[in-house]
Parts: sequence; structure tokens; C-alpha cells
Amino acid sequence: MRSERTHAVGRPAKQLRSRSFCRSGQEEEEKTFSRKRMNSFDREGGHCTEMAMVCLTDFEEYAKEHLSKATWDYYAAGADDCCTRDDNLLAFKRIRLRPRILRDVSVSDTRTTVQGMEISFPVGVAPTAFHCLAWHEGEVATARAAESVNTCYITSTYSTCSVEEIAAAAPGGYRWFQLYVYRDRKLSELIVQRVESLGYKALVLTVDVPYTGKRRNDIRNQFKLPPHLKVKNFEGMFQQETGAPEEYGIPANTLDPSISWKDVSWLQSITRLPVIIKGILTKEDAELAVEHGVQGVIVSNHGGRQLDGGPASIDALSEIVDAVQGRIEVYVDGGIRTGSDVLKALALGARCVFIGRPVVWGLAYKGEEGVREVLQILNDEFRLSMTLSGCRNVGEINRNLIQVSKL
Repeated sequence: MRSERTHAVGRPAKQLRSRSFCRSGQEEEEKTFSRKRMNSFDREGGHCTEMAMVCLTDFEEYAKEHLSKATWDYYAAGADDCCTRDDNLLAFKRIRLRPRILRDVSVSDTRTTVQGMEISFPVGVAPTAFHCLAWHEGEVATARAAESVNTCYITSTYSTCSVEEIAAAAPGGYRWFQLYVYRDRKLSELIVQRVESLGYKALVLTVDVPYTGKRRNDIRNQFKLPPHLKVKNFEGMFQQETGAPEEYGIPANTLDPSISWKDVSWLQSITRLPVIIKGILTKEDAELAVEHGVQGVIVSNHGGRQLDGGPASIDALSEIVDAVQGRIEVYVDGGIRTGSDVLKALALGARCVFIGRPVVWGLAYKGEEGVREVLQILNDEFRLSMTLSGCRNVGEINRNLIQVSKL
């Protein structure tokens, strides 16, 4: 597969195209959104123009302005005081790089492999729910964007498009599937069979949600999916009485809090796909993951949405890399906002990083094109940070790049 070439990050302003967003289905929110769009008109020329999107923060600001409050709060939410969510970002700023000079970086290559598959650069799309809240095509647009830049997309169980729709939209894409273990194991088993038959290449078992974390703004907003959106992968699977309690689109108490390492073995017994554990934060659990024969772990605190007060993902990474000693691949998510963040994670031993919220911001901006821009900006920034540090390819990135005393 060919390497992605570096493109200039600054892009000329383009004409803003009219799109309909699937955020709430409520007329008043659509009117509010239209007023915001009108405010972006150039007052002198009467043209609807955009600023160039230069970094991921630009997409964040756009999404915050244009999404409904309930939708923005849902995506932005952290648990309790949001200390861990915020520390995911701050932890990267505490890490300093030790660049090497005069290394001839005239030719560079950002490609790497995950689970034996080559991707164009070491950034994949993390599993996040309800993409149709941000853009009418939802996960279909996300899948196409990931396919277009040749990287890995982890599809969420809580998608507003079905696994079949996503596979059909991006038939050449490299996809994994994220799942939970439910009280009714048949639910998990049926969806595993579906994704395996559709060509998904790995299962990502999220293990840090025996119960859902307390996300205060979702409670205040009484967050619910609008009536026209569903968790499509479970459509028709629940026989639920009208008015029965619901949690994020499915009946309450569907997740199984008794999940244990025995369920990892159970999952391995019903699939031929590699199993990757998402939600590891300690060396003890990393060692158990290796003992149970999984193929990879994602160092993750669920974007700070579960246990508040736990470590930032990047702070937990080194401990886990040291524990597994190369026996399985280690990935990380949480707080990645720049190409230098990607470089720091790889220097600390991650094979690849995954991004969640920035993908949703890209969707809110311009659907598939917006997600592609987010990924391309990260690729461009990573290539630049890598070469400015004296590395020509990902194989030259190692812990010597990190100023350990400042961690």
C-alpha cells in the first residue's frame, strides 16, 4: 500500500455547503442551528465562507458552536468532576521531547501495521457512539473517511448505523468491532457472528463498564436519543414496554456487571477473530490479558467517562508496555489532539493511537470530508513532529525521544 504524502495543513476557505444534521429532530434546534450558520456569512460580500481548519481545536470550537447543547454535552462528558477527562489532555503537555538533529529526514514514511495489517499512519478511529447526532450519515461517513486514508476504524456497538450499512459503505475499509458483554450472552454472540461474516477483522472488548459512569450533564439534560435515531445493531432485539427505563438507547440494566476474565475465554471460544481488550490501566491487568491469550490491549480510561480520579491514559502506558514485553500489541486512546501527541505515545511504546471526540467534531463540521480533514491534519502534524525529532519512520521512534525526568 502506498504511503500518504504530506499535504499543507493550511487550506483555503471553501464555500459552505448546506447540510441537514441529525441532532435532535426538534424544530427549534434546527432554527437555532440555521441562525448560527447565517452568522457565518461575510457581512461585506454576503458570501457564506469558512475559516481554514488548521488544527483539531478548530473543529472542536466549530462543533461546540453548531451542535445542540445536549449533544455537545454528551460527547464532551466526563465522569463526576471530569478530572480524569481533563488530565488526559494535560498529561501530554507534561511530556517533553528530546529531538535529534542532522539525521537526513528528506524522505519520511508514516506507515505502520496493526495486527499484521498495514495502515498509512499510526492513528485509528476509536469506537464512539451515536454519530448520526453529529451528521446525518453518521458512522457511514466515518467509515468512508477512514477507508479513504487507509486506517483502522473501530465500529461502536452503539452505532446509529448498522454493522451491515457500515460494511457496505466502505467495503475496502479495515474495521474492528467494539462490543460489550450483556446479561443475555446471546445478544453478544449474535452480533459477533454478524461482524465476523461481514469481514470485520478483530473484536475489541470494552471491559471498564460494569456500570455506566456518572455523567452529570447527561443527567441534567435527561439525555435520550431523538425518536428518529436508534441503536441500529439492536433494532428489533428488545421487547420493551413503552416508557420502560432506558440508558443510552437500550433498556437499562442490559450490561452485565458480573463480567470477568472467564468472559474473555468465552468470547474467544465463539469467534475466530483476534480479541483486543479495551480499558486496561495497570500492569497487573496487562499481565492477565497476556495470560488469557488476547492479541492486544488498548490503554484507555474511556475518555474519562467512567472512573474519575484514575490515571491519564498516557501516564499508564509505560507501565503496561513494560509488563507485556512485546508479547502483544499495545495501543492507547484519550487526549490525543496533535501530531506530537501521537509521537509521544509511540515513543512510550504504543503501536498505534486511537482518537474519539475529534472524529465527532470532524463529522459535525462536514461529515465524511470533515473526518478526513481531521485525520489528514493529524497525519501531517505527526510526520512533521517525527522528522523534526530526527526520525524518518516509525521504526526509529523509541523512548530515547522522551525526557523522562519531566514526566
